[in-house]
Amino acid sequence: MPSVNLSSDNLPSTNLPSTHRWWIALAGFCMQMSLGSAYAWSVFRIPLVKEFGWSISQVSFTFSITWLFLGFSGALGGLWLNRSGPRVVGMVAGLMWGGGVFLASFSAYKLWWLYVTYGVIGGIGLGMGFVVPVAVLVKWFPDRRGLITGIAVGGFGAGALVAAPVAGRLMQSLGVLPTLMCLGVGYALVAVGSGYFMQNPPEGWRPAGWTPSAAQVSQRCDRDYSLREALRTWQWWAICALLSINTIAGISVVSQAAPIFQELGKVSAVTAATFVGVISVGNGLGRVFWSWISDVTSRKAAFFAMYLIQAVIFWNFHSISSPVILVVASFIILCCYGGAYGITPAFAADYFGPRHVGPIFGLMLLPWAFPAAFGPLLFAYLRQSTGGYNQALYLIAGVLSVALILPVLVTPPRQHKAAKETAVAAGALFEAVPEVDGEA
Repeated sequence: MPSVNLSSDNLPSTNLPSTHRWWIALAGFCMQMSLGSAYAWSVFRIPLVKEFGWSISQVSFTFSITWLFLGFSGALGGLWLNRSGPRVVGMVAGLMWGGGVFLASFSAYKLWWLYVTYGVIGGIGLGMGFVVPVAVLVKWFPDRRGLITGIAVGGFGAGALVAAPVAGRLMQSLGVLPTLMCLGVGYALVAVGSGYFMQNPPEGWRPAGWTPSAAQVSQRCDRDYSLREALRTWQWWAICALLSINTIAGISVVSQAAPIFQELGKVSAVTAATFVGVISVGNGLGRVFWSWISDVTSRKAAFFAMYLIQAVIFWNFHSISSPVILVVASFIILCCYGGAYGITPAFAADYFGPRHVGPIFGLMLLPWAFPAAFGPLLFAYLRQSTGGYNQALYLIAGVLSVALILPVLVTPPRQHKAAKETAVAAGALFEAVPEVDGEA
C-alpha cells in the first residue's frame, strides 16, 4: 500500500465524528496528569532528609535520575510506538511509572533502592508514556497542532497540582513511605486506564472540510521526514537546544520549589507544599497558553518571548522576599517552562511532518535528558556550596539571555531550491520526449 503524505493538502476525510478525537484527547490529558505527578518530588525532599538522614544533594539526585531516564526512554518509546502501537506502549509505561513509585515505598535507609525504583523504573515509565499522547493527538488534530499538543502535555504540567497537596496531607497522617505506596497505586490505575484509549487515526485522516492556511503552510516542511533524515538536519538539533535550555531554567525551580519557598519566603513546609501545587498550575496552563500563542504567531516568536520573560525574572529573582511575589514569579517561570513542552512537539511536526513525529520528538528527549537531569543537581550544589541561590539564578539568566538568538535563526528544512528546479526540469524534459515505436 503506498504511503500517504500527512503534510499534504489533499488528504482524504473520513466519516469519524469530530467528538471522537476529543475523547481521545481527554484520555491523553488524564494519562499525562498521572505521569506529571513526578513534578511534586520536591515535597518529599525535606521529609526524606529528616527521616533517613540523607543529604539534600542525595535526595535531589533521585529527581535527576528520573529525568535522565525519562529522556532515554522517550526515544525508546517513540521507536516502540511505531512498531506496537500507542495502546501497548501507553499501558506498559503507566504500569512502570506507578510500579516504580510503589516500590520506592520500600526504600527505608536504602538510598540505592530509591534511585532504582523511583528514578530508573519510574523514569522509564515517564519517558515512554510522555510521547504517546503527543504522537497520537498531533495526528488527530492537524488543524490545531499547537493547541492540542499544549493540552496533551498540559496534563503533565498540572499533575503536581493534585499530587503535591495530596502528598503533603498524606505524609502528615501516614508518613513519607506509605504515601509513596498509595500514590503509586493511584498513578498506575489512572495511567494504565487512560493508555488503553490511545489509538492512531485511520491512514490519511483529517477533519472534514479543513485545509491548511497560507501561514501554516509557510511555517511547515514540504514533506514528511524519516527519523534518519530529520537527524541529518541542523533544525532538529536547534529545536533540541531550544527545549533543553528552556528546561534548565524551569526544572531548576521545579526541583527546589518547596525549599525555595521555605527559605526565601519564610513559609512552613505545609504552605510550601501548597505553593508547589499552585505554581504547577502555571506549568500546565503555560503548555496550553504558549501553544495557542504559537498557533497565532509562530513557534519561533513564542520561544523568543518565553526566553526573554524568563531572563528578566531570573536576573531579579534573588531580590524577592515576599511569598506572594515569589509565587507569582515562580508561576510565570513555570508557565514558560511548560510552554516549551507544548510547542516543541508541534514544532517537530511542522518541521518534519506528523507521520514520524513519535520517534522524532521522542529522540529529542535524549539530548534534553542531560540538562534536565544535571541542571537541578548544579542548582542544588551551588545552593549548598554558597549558602544561597544567587549564583545559580545569575547563571540561568545569562544562558537565557545569550540563547535569545536561537529562535531567530531556526527555519523549516526545505529541499534545496536548485535541486527542486532540476527535478522539475528533468520531469518536464522526460514528458516532452516523443514516443518512437511505442517506446519513450
